[in-house]
Amino acid sequence: MKYNDLNVNRNTRPTRAGRGIAAGRGKTAGRGTKGQKARTGHSKMPAGFMGGQRAIMQAVPKLKGFKSLHPKATVVYTDRLNGLTGKVDNFILAENGLIETPYIKVKVISRGELNAKIELETQFASKTAIAALTNAGGSFKKVAMPQRVANKAA
Repeated sequence: MKYNDLNVNRNTRPTRAGRGIAAGRGKTAGRGTKGQKARTGHSKMPAGFMGGQRAIMQAVPKLKGFKSLHPKATVVYTDRLNGLTGKVDNFILAENGLIETPYIKVKVISRGELNAKIELETQFASKTAIAALTNAGGSFKKVAMPQRVANKAA
């Protein structure tokens, strides 16, 4: 016989709450005294409900130190694209100093005049920016954000 071969059965019955004082959990049946959670039907409250004040899932993103998992896209304006030609993607924008790094989301927004004929390949663009691109003879193509290539140590 080994310790892990033992058949150990439960020797306590399940508690029967609210069946009188002799049952061990009578009277308030473990719900405390008074209050919303002591009443019948309190289980129908939605998850995260905190007695009428702001629910916890609404409060957490507003707390100090909360960092969103979805960073906002970096904005590039159409009038800054005038000096560029040909195919323009995140890497070209980074080379020209319009964005810090090519590995971020980029959104192009319309501002001022756009004269350059470019083929823009970024993650987002406003409708007015796309219209300005097509009026200048260019085009817009939505592409995924470029991923960093991991260095494999030899």
